[in-house]
Amino acid sequence: MATASIAQSAGTGIVTVASAHSGAATIDKLQALLRERGLTVFTCIDFSGDAGRAGLELRFSQLVIFGNPKAGTPLMQRTPTAALDLPLKVLVWEDANGHTWLSFNSIEYLRQRHGLPDDLMTPVSGVAALVDAAAR
Repeated sequence: MATASIAQSAGTGIVTVASAHSGAATIDKLQALLRERGLTVFTCIDFSGDAGRAGLELRFSQLVIFGNPKAGTPLMQRTPTAALDLPLKVLVWEDANGHTWLSFNSIEYLRQRHGLPDDLMTPVSGVAALVDAAAR
């Protein structure tokens, strides 16, 4: 698998972290970590599985949607458009070389995009640490 690396795409707010595990193992580890920390995993969308059922090919690609209303609701109360990016999401995907990656929107990007104050972002700021833990 890929060696540990972190990259943020300039201007997009997307942070991508290399996983040391397969896509399936990364998804399992991420969901377990989220639940251990008291977050709700609302759903996991299996894009590659859906593509296969439609007769199409897509490398491993699953989106985990998770959150906690106590953290997200104050953001939406302040700026209703924050709901476009909430609950939080992490995409686990495989590249053409078989390496697994985790991608998510940076908290700073979300803060700037919705004009939210720093103090409201604190409850959702742990996503990077969760992704890093899932990647190890």
